[in-house]
Amino acid sequence: MFGVVPKVVWERALKPDDRNRVTVPMNCLLVRDDRNVVLLETGAGDKLEAKWLDVWGIDPREHVLHKLKDRGIDADEVTIVLNTHLHFDHAGGNTVRGERGRPQPAFPRARYVIQRVEWEDALHPHERSRASYFADDFAPLERAAEFVDGEAEILPGLRVVRVKGHTRATQYLLLRQDGRTLFFSCDFMMSRHHLPLPWIPALDLYPMDTLAAKKELLPRAVAEEWLVAFTHDLPRFGHVRERDGKYMFEELAAQP
Repeated sequence: MFGVVPKVVWERALKPDDRNRVTVPMNCLLVRDDRNVVLLETGAGDKLEAKWLDVWGIDPREHVLHKLKDRGIDADEVTIVLNTHLHFDHAGGNTVRGERGRPQPAFPRARYVIQRVEWEDALHPHERSRASYFADDFAPLERAAEFVDGEAEILPGLRVVRVKGHTRATQYLLLRQDGRTLFFSCDFMMSRHHLPLPWIPALDLYPMDTLAAKKELLPRAVAEEWLVAFTHDLPRFGHVRERDGKYMFEELAAQP
């Protein structure tokens, strides 16, 4: 999870268990207005085999559909689904098992907004990437998919921006309203622990592009007081601060 950073250093920030695993939440972001219910990320879903549930320590009962229901939202109310990328821990909840066990869209009325390059890379994975892409999570969505290339405005004030690093075409979210900006990261910078520039996961296929993206985005996040949330961190909002040349995450005292 921390690439070239030695374990003796990173374990001070995040303690591993006896199987050398660290706790990595799979965060989803819900955005609503009078007309739309937008869901960014769908988690790992409930289709994984028992072997993978054990390897990754995933509880299938923590399904995004249950989380939405806790908030009074049914699957057919979701109008837009955005995936930062199509790895199983971000797109597994896109589909559910239907009749005869065949995967079908979990959100029947939604359009699924996906970077076109990411779609192609997921359909044609290589030796390094194929362990993270499970076709059942996205292949059944082709008719419901809306492909974008690069930066795109999905709704007024809500944009996705493509960034190379974790994959060739991951996308993050910028939501601007009333002079404020919400930044929902993607896996090129998955948690507060990845704010230091060299802390780059070995999972990133293009680590030098990750480094370049962090150098560009972090000063903007600080200068423009972005409200920040991460894909794989405690489900908290906060601000990135720079102190003595180092970036750190400052949680909001009262979560919005």
